[in-house]
Amino acid sequence: MPVTRLGRGPKYQQIADALRQNIDDGAYEPDGKLPTEKELEAEYEASRETVRKALAMLVNEGLVISARPQGHFVRRREPMVFRPQSEFRPRPYTPEMDAFMTQYAAEGREPIQRIEVGIVEPPPEVAKRLKLEPGQLAAVRKRVRYLDGEPFNTNDSYYPLDLVRDSVIMRPDDITPGANEVLADLGYRQVRALDEIYVRMPKPSETERLKLAPGTPVASYITTGFTEEGQPVRVVLSVLPGDRHVISYERRRDLPAENA
Repeated sequence: MPVTRLGRGPKYQQIADALRQNIDDGAYEPDGKLPTEKELEAEYEASRETVRKALAMLVNEGLVISARPQGHFVRRREPMVFRPQSEFRPRPYTPEMDAFMTQYAAEGREPIQRIEVGIVEPPPEVAKRLKLEPGQLAAVRKRVRYLDGEPFNTNDSYYPLDLVRDSVIMRPDDITPGANEVLADLGYRQVRALDEIYVRMPKPSETERLKLAPGTPVASYITTGFTEEGQPVRVVLSVLPGDRHVISYERRRDLPAENA
C-alpha cells in the first residue's frame, strides 16, 4: 500500500519525494495510475498548485507520464542494455537487418532507426581522433534509434571520406555485415577500439533529436576504431539518455600460464 512519507524542504518537494519512494517501492506499479490531483490534495493537505508542482517534478524526471485528462501514470522503464564489447563479435544477422535491429527484434521489441548519410567537415573532436588535416572531409552516417516508438539514442559514425567514398557506407541503409566488415574489405580492418564515456547534460540539438525531458542527463560515448597499423578509421559518437540505458561492460582476467 502507498505510504505517506513527508520529509524536509518545500511542500511540493516533500510530496514528490513521497510519491517517488512509493514508485521505487512498487506501491505504484509501471503503467499504474497515480491518485488524482484532488486525492493528493486531501492526502497531503496541500493546494492544487503545490500538487501540480510535485507531479511536474516527477514528469521532468521521467518517472511519471502526464496523460490528461486521464491523469498521471507511472512510466514503464525498459532500458536498453548498451554493450560496447559486442563491437567485434561475429554477426550472423539477417539480410534485412543490422545488429541493432536484429537484437531488439529478437527481444520482442519494435526497433526502428532513421539513417542520414552526408559528407561534412567533421566536428573538431572527430577530426582530432581521425587525425584529419584542416579542411579534410568525412563521411557521416547519422542515426536515431527507436524502441517501441520512443527515441532511445543517437549513433553517428564518421569515416575519412577518402576511405569510404565508393562503398555501401555512403548509402542510407542498414549495413547487414556491419561497418567493420566493409572497412576490412576496403583494406582497413579494425582490430582495436578506444572507448570514452562522458556524463553531462545534453546539448539543445540532442534534446530535440531524442525528445528529452528537462533535466535528463546523457552519457556521451565515443569510440575510435584503429587498424593493426594504428590508423584511426572510424569514430562513433553515441548519445545515451540516462533514463533509458544501462551500459554493460564485460571483463575477463587472463590467468598466468602456470595457473591456467
